Amino acid sequence: MKRLFKIIWFFTKVGLFFLILGIATLFVTYKIMEKDLPSVESIRQYKLQVPLRVYSQDGKLIRVFGSKRRSPAPISEVPQNLINAYIAGEDANFYSHFGIDPKGLFRAVWEVITTGHKKTGGSTITMQLTRNVFLTLEQTYTRKLKEIFLAIKLEQTISKDEILELYLNKNFLGHRSYGIVAAADMYYGKTLDELTLAECAMLAAPPKAPSRINPITSPERALLRRNYILRRMHELDYISQQEFDQAIKEADNARIHEPAIELNAPWVAEMVRVQMLEIYGDNAYTDGYVVTTTVGSRLQQSAEMAVQNGLQAYDKRHGYRGAIKHFDIETIGDDNGAIVTEEAINATIEKIKKTPTTAGLQVALVTYIEDESMIVRLIDGQDVVINYETSKWAAPYINNEKIGNRPKVMDDIVSLGDVIMVKRDILGEFILAQIPRVQGALISLNPNNGAINSLVGGFAFNLSKFNRVTQAKRQPGSGFKPILYSGAINAGLTASTLINDAPIVFDDAKLEKAWRPQNYSEKFFGPTRLREGIVHSRNLVSIRVLDRIGINSGRNHILKFGFDPNDVPRNLSIALGSPNVPPMAMARAFSVFANGGYLIDPYLIQKITNQDGEVLFEQRQVVLCDECEEKSKQKAFDDMILENEESISMAYQSESTSNPEKQAEIPVVYPPRVITAANQFIVESFMKDVVKRGTGRKALALNRHDLAGKTGTANEQRDAWFNGYQRNIVTHTWVGFDTPEAMGRGETGGRAALPIWMDFMKVALENEPEFQRPIPPGVVAAKINRKTGKLASVGTSDTMLEYFIVGNLPDEESADIQATEIDNETVDDLF
Repeated sequence: MKRLFKIIWFFTKVGLFFLILGIATLFVTYKIMEKDLPSVESIRQYKLQVPLRVYSQDGKLIRVFGSKRRSPAPISEVPQNLINAYIAGEDANFYSHFGIDPKGLFRAVWEVITTGHKKTGGSTITMQLTRNVFLTLEQTYTRKLKEIFLAIKLEQTISKDEILELYLNKNFLGHRSYGIVAAADMYYGKTLDELTLAECAMLAAPPKAPSRINPITSPERALLRRNYILRRMHELDYISQQEFDQAIKEADNARIHEPAIELNAPWVAEMVRVQMLEIYGDNAYTDGYVVTTTVGSRLQQSAEMAVQNGLQAYDKRHGYRGAIKHFDIETIGDDNGAIVTEEAINATIEKIKKTPTTAGLQVALVTYIEDESMIVRLIDGQDVVINYETSKWAAPYINNEKIGNRPKVMDDIVSLGDVIMVKRDILGEFILAQIPRVQGALISLNPNNGAINSLVGGFAFNLSKFNRVTQAKRQPGSGFKPILYSGAINAGLTASTLINDAPIVFDDAKLEKAWRPQNYSEKFFGPTRLREGIVHSRNLVSIRVLDRIGINSGRNHILKFGFDPNDVPRNLSIALGSPNVPPMAMARAFSVFANGGYLIDPYLIQKITNQDGEVLFEQRQVVLCDECEEKSKQKAFDDMILENEESISMAYQSESTSNPEKQAEIPVVYPPRVITAANQFIVESFMKDVVKRGTGRKALALNRHDLAGKTGTANEQRDAWFNGYQRNIVTHTWVGFDTPEAMGRGETGGRAALPIWMDFMKVALENEPEFQRPIPPGVVAAKINRKTGKLASVGTSDTMLEYFIVGNLPDEESADIQATEIDNETVDDLF
């Protein structure tokens, strides 16, 4: 008995020795490694990598930027079934251990000793979190020891729920999904509270090997793992037998669900992405910023539709360019009744099914043709009928000036095996279509503050990411004339000044031959009042106006409207809109006329918040006024900005980020006045006449009296514009080819660009009341002789009222002058 006791005591002492030795070894090892261990305290400030999200003004998701798809959720919002699934699958003793599970570790060590490799995991949820946050994925014993030490320290630093919350939100779960919210959305298109028990178990399957064990990459292996987790949940009494049986039988319906984009505004999103990169660098993609733009969903959708319809209308006028592909496919029957076999159809569809759809257009295969119709097979397998009546526009395209003979039957348009584009019309019927070669753009601003209402940079972003609103510099043609005529009024000319509309020749040594500008009509109309010169877009009048006021004087006035001096040459051609400028610059310039004479700065970002909801930047209020007490504060603030060579928005962002409470102290923006109210009023009256009886008269179909604008057409119809506005909405449309070429005779601003503008403004002005601009001080109306432009004498029959700036009236025809000071009248009262 004593011998047995001695043996037991001996082994006890040996065990205690090795236990103490092991503890001492661990303590010494910890002390040696302690200096290399990261501080677990930093986990309190740890930020999950969350993608950049861009929203419209009314909260519609436009785009998500970032390689990691993640939306953190607090532990209080995580379903208990999902928490239990992770605990059952990864760490059953999570709520009872101190960071490590000795039993699990010893089991893992014993497996290595006895089999040479590990079969089961020994890492707790806490250990996995420390590895993911603080350590690398290298497979070494040193890293494992660090993982153990850090897990113990972490359990002493934050609570179990905080550990679990971080773990569930940080884990990679396959297919760019980081965290349970992203995984639920990616695989099931659901929020956490919508998940079934089986789906909760499936979301707990990937952590072991997320790239290999997930319901998309390897559904069979993922299903085995899901069922194992369900069994463990049942064994741990997390679920009942009935719940287990039902969940095991549930089929898994996982598939890829991309983020639900609620508003298609790709050029807007790209502009935001670029601006955010300039401000935050690569952190813009990972720090969870939320950007609210100024764009409204209703107007953006309207703008996109208007541009696409307008470009397709131009394209139809210039004929059909034929099928995008053709396949020689097997048929049954003779030429008069040939039928394509189903096998041939399916084989061909397989070849074209990856062709992307764009702007509502779909790819289709022609499978049957009659004189009055054809049948086409869509990629989704649907057969639809296309009628000849909706296809007879498709005369063969020859060039931009000419089309071939009109088709008489459907065979003149298509052949069996043609791959064509189709779309639905407004009645929901499928019609023949094609992707336009021509491009276009639309930009709409709020002239009171510069907020961008909507922006479309082309026909389809997936075909061309080039933003024609901001990046395309094109000649505005006659669209530049209101700015020039503003300079003429500023220089002392009047609305009734006579300018000779007659041939003119300029000899310039810099030109190969003499310059002989012409009117679009190639006619001459003799002495023409300034108002009529712009209403009817007389080129020769504009050239003589600029020549009269002086090139430098005219150019300096043009530059007041915010144009880049490098884009505006010093020669007479600027009278015809020769400067190459982007539509954004034109919209900014015309905002001066809309808002009464102030130069605003267009902006797209209204607000930026971080992932905690804190406001980092908010656009300052813009106030239009001439005499404001706060303007001195504005000047001091702007001087500070200039000294630091920073933009206003960046400085404001820095100030508001460092001290959000001081946001209200940042002064508002007071845009500078660049033309007088009187100048603005007279030029606007010119542009209202352009709409009433000039080149923009199609806009009368909108049945409004407060529209002003100017068409623009560059040489050889290479560019077509409509630049127009209502008091609170400035909109510019441009149509042309990316590589400039003539669009064809008659494709002027009034024909190619104005219909797009009208389609958009019809929607934009739906809830906008008519605006009557008060006549500003310093403007008088006087009766003039229409022919001479002079003040009319009593008894003159051919007269009209015209606006003038006080002190700058034309000469009198006689001593009897019909001039009256205007008070509380509007332009619509006089014309």
